[in-house]
Amino acid sequence: MNSIPCSRATAALLCIVGLLAVAGTAGAFTLSTDGSVPNETAVGDEVTVTYVIDDPYTGPPSEYTLRGETQLEDVSWTVEVLDRGNVVYDETYGTQSFNQSMDGEGDQDGDEVRIVLEGTAPAVENYTYEPRENYTVATLSRVTGSNENEFRTDSAHHYTNQSREARDAIDAAGAAIQEAGGNSEAEGLRQNAISAYENGNFGNAIDLANQAQNSAQQAQQSQQTTQTLLYAAGAVVLLLLLGGGGYYLYSQSQEDDYSKL
Repeated sequence: MNSIPCSRATAALLCIVGLLAVAGTAGAFTLSTDGSVPNETAVGDEVTVTYVIDDPYTGPPSEYTLRGETQLEDVSWTVEVLDRGNVVYDETYGTQSFNQSMDGEGDQDGDEVRIVLEGTAPAVENYTYEPRENYTVATLSRVTGSNENEFRTDSAHHYTNQSREARDAIDAAGAAIQEAGGNSEAEGLRQNAISAYENGNFGNAIDLANQAQNSAQQAQQSQQTTQTLLYAAGAVVLLLLLGGGGYYLYSQSQEDDYSKL
């Protein structure tokens, strides 16, 4: 008799818990980008990235340090605190890292923080074919006391025109070797091209990669020619067998006719 009221009470309790859970997650500290972070850039290219933090004081304490770091050069960070779309606080930094004290109970109280990062892609210090050469576009962290919470890291591949041309040539050689079903001579040339690439000898790397591609293509053509000759030889043998069989049958028929006479 009491099962129905109990079930209704349980359902009501579950609804309340669900509403509390939704209320607890609504307006949480979240970060997005206004635009996209580049996947790759040429050395010296200008890079601009805008990060947007919604509800910056929900989740972390109302006081913390916002930290940013980058490997971009000629850097400018602009940190703005907005409340309902209006800028209530802003600060600019011209160094590769910054530490901005955040206080949700003071003049920095707002519902959004915008971080605009501008700079140029740095030079490549160490060329590596695999993994590709990357640099840190930005790392953002919240620091409270001795605790640091890194909540966003973005990186991008950087290159020069020569290094990209060399990498493309090595990639093309690898594709040709794979298509040829593997070739030890071509693969050896490709590995030498990678070594030249990683030593910064891009012209030599391109020449070796082109040699590797040509070697693989020639090996593939040779295999195809050999296969074609084998097919042709097989066809000739088959024709000879068919011709010989036909001649034998014809001879037998002639002998049978003669014996009947």
